[in-house]
Parts: sequence; C-alpha cells; structure tokens
Amino acid sequence: MSALTESMPIVLNGEPYEVPAGMSIADLLWHLEMDPETVRGIAVAVNDEVVRRAQWAEVRLQPGDRVELVTARQGG
Repeated sequence: MSALTESMPIVLNGEPYEVPAGMSIADLLWHLEMDPETVRGIAVAVNDEVVRRAQWAEVRLQPGDRVELVTARQGG
C-alpha cells in the first residue's frame, strides 16, 4: 500500500468509518486485517454494485462510498 496520509469517511457495513484517502478495496481488506481464509469467502459491494474480485486492487474508494462486505455462509 502506498503512503496514504489524508483520511476520508465511508460507510462500512452500515457504520461510519474513516479510511486513508486513495484506498482501494484490496487496501481496505488489508487495513481491516482480514485473513486470507476470510477474504476468500466474501463478496464486496460499493454503492450497491458488486465489485468483481479481479477489480479489488483497481477500484479506489471515494468519500461517502457505501461499502458492504458480505460473508458467504452455509445454511442447513
């Protein structure tokens, strides 16, 4: 992750959250210290649009973005 200094507000799973400006989705997951096993089982939506895993490193978050991290779970 590059040196990011300014922070910006986003909404993460419905809660206000501050992140460094210029952060990508991949950076956010690293910032949240998510382990690789957890990351494999999640989907990410930004402003109600699902973002493909292949795009996580390219998609930069903007101030006010609504980010949802959804974990897949098996039912039974």
